[in-house]
Amino acid sequence: MVSDVNRSPGAGAAIEVFGRYFVLYSLAAILIWVGGLKFAAYEAEAIQPLVTESPLLSWLYDIFDVRSFARILGSAEILAGVAITLRPVAPLLSALGGAVATVLFAVTVTFLFTTPGVYEAAGFPQLSPDPGQFLAKDLLLLAAAVWVVGDSLAAEGRRSREPERVAATR
Repeated sequence: MVSDVNRSPGAGAAIEVFGRYFVLYSLAAILIWVGGLKFAAYEAEAIQPLVTESPLLSWLYDIFDVRSFARILGSAEILAGVAITLRPVAPLLSALGGAVATVLFAVTVTFLFTTPGVYEAAGFPQLSPDPGQFLAKDLLLLAAAVWVVGDSLAAEGRRSREPERVAATR
């Protein structure tokens, strides 16, 4: 086992910064990509069974048709993704994007409990290949979205204290 004394503190910090932006931009890319797909007819129809079985969302089909709802959802995903990319220059907007993504993924995770066939292949706790395993990835995306909110709010806090530090050194 290598002790922490032998490790370079600079390497850990550099990897942490790389990891931060890798998570931020990967989450943003997924949101923008998947959001864009919601404008395609096949994707609107693909999410219909998930939404129809959801007590949280099924009522929306009383208001919107399948394609319109998919476009609204896609627009929210795209806007959240774009907002997350603004973390270096607008951390509060990034936090807002992360909050929207958190809500979106939290709702998607509920599909694990409301969608028929999630556990039918082998029974709980094994997930079916589709839709179970397809939905399971959203647990990690939810965690990343929550992390983005916290990281972005912390960055905003550091940014808002920066003018105080500059004034104190004069």
